[in-house]
Amino acid sequence: MSIRRNLLSKRGARSGKAFQAVVVSAVVFVLLGAGDPATRFSEIGHQMMCICGCNQILLECNHVGCPASDGMRNELMASLTRGDSDSLVEQGFVQKYGPTVLAAPTTKGFDRAAYIMPFAALILGFGLIVLVIRSWKNRPAPAIADGLSPVRGAELQQFRDQARKETDL
Repeated sequence: MSIRRNLLSKRGARSGKAFQAVVVSAVVFVLLGAGDPATRFSEIGHQMMCICGCNQILLECNHVGCPASDGMRNELMASLTRGDSDSLVEQGFVQKYGPTVLAAPTTKGFDRAAYIMPFAALILGFGLIVLVIRSWKNRPAPAIADGLSPVRGAELQQFRDQARKETDL
């Protein structure tokens, strides 16, 4: 009995160590390159817009002779070599160029509306469609005028025959 218990405890220790190795590997894989200046330059540069008016991402501005993108890239690289954090770099660019330098709105204040409004408009549109369909379904049947009865059976066939006769060439 003690041999079996000893084998089970060894097996549990091995699975625990294997789980720890998987977790450590995942953390290393996720954080791989997180401190690399080239990676940070690319990530932050893709979160900002060029201010020359081309409406392109800063690192993708292909304007020939762009007066702004080269200077902004140099500022970004200088900030990163100084060791500034990502948020500090972004704040510096926002202070210098304004909030339009950010490719995506922030999640603070009135900028939240940019994230909320598309979903609100979608929900409102679906609600409007449901209301219109319900009103169509609940519409009463058209009333028949007094003295006129619906055309049925033989009378309907007589009208069809007359229409065919009058439209023959």
